[in-house]
Amino acid sequence: MTPNVVLVTGVSRFLGGHLAARLAANSAIERVIGVDTVPPPRDLLRRMGRAEFVRADIRNPLVTKVIAGAKVDTVVHTSITANPAGPAGRVVMKEMNVIGTMQLLAACQRSPRVGKLVVKSTSAVYGASSRDPAMFTEDMAPKDLPPGGYAKDAVEIEGYIRGFSRRRPDVGVTTLRFANFIGPRIDTVLTRYFALPVVPTVLGYDARVQLLHSDDALAVVERAVLHELPGTYNVGGDGVLLLSQAIRRAGRIGVAVPSMAVPFLSQLVRSTRLVDFSPDQVRFLNFGRVVDTTKLKRDFGFTPRWTTATAFDDYVSGRALRPVLDPDRLAAAERGILDLAARLPIR
Repeated sequence: MTPNVVLVTGVSRFLGGHLAARLAANSAIERVIGVDTVPPPRDLLRRMGRAEFVRADIRNPLVTKVIAGAKVDTVVHTSITANPAGPAGRVVMKEMNVIGTMQLLAACQRSPRVGKLVVKSTSAVYGASSRDPAMFTEDMAPKDLPPGGYAKDAVEIEGYIRGFSRRRPDVGVTTLRFANFIGPRIDTVLTRYFALPVVPTVLGYDARVQLLHSDDALAVVERAVLHELPGTYNVGGDGVLLLSQAIRRAGRIGVAVPSMAVPFLSQLVRSTRLVDFSPDQVRFLNFGRVVDTTKLKRDFGFTPRWTTATAFDDYVSGRALRPVLDPDRLAAAERGILDLAARLPIR
């Protein structure tokens, strides 16, 4: 059943803002309200059309008044983030992720009108370790619980969501465990990582990476809002890329560093403000992570348009990433070496 009044959190970012724009373009939806602590960028605000922006902090209990006053019946929580901002970013990120979700769930619990909750979660809840299975299904637990950061936040958040479902069984709850986003229009730790001219990797590791195009992510959340599809779903593109393959496809230079040097390198890269690596992100780049999407296709009724490889290629072409080393010069150098080797006398 199409919702009447939808509240979307995190509209200053890609997923929340563009989702609000899509929902606002749907004439069957009476009202769309976007909530965030800061306004969306000007071009995104224009895209949002008739969607209303409310500057509010979901960590504040006043979000209850917003939900009750607007008679919201569907809440979409997309403000869970892995991208801290500023020197105190990690502290604020945890507060927004965990405390913000707790306050939002409390507001939903108090409102008798709320009948649907859609939550953006992450496949990072499965962790990343050398003992991981080839693919995680929705009923699997992590082999090693994430010790901190965004992944730990997501585990706590999903625990609160399960508690909310027990208290309000009348509310349909959809939890979407997304693989890492990629695409030309989105800015994440991973998109900045692959844009580095020299990409650091850990010596002895070549992670399997599964990605999801940002357009597919939008389509999945929109479908969850417009249809009755409660449950927990893994969301990722078909296929995988080895980290080394992805680096080559982006035309970057991969440099393997010993594992003991990774903490120092992470601090160095973070100090440049190019990429902010957390320990859980480093583990992902060591071991990778792949999720099974059978339930997404069979029960949710969605097959991603982009595979992992085509989504990554669209990111590379859309960002106009040029090879660090000219392929023609490399080919010419290779031919020169082969010609020289052919002329050497064989003893």
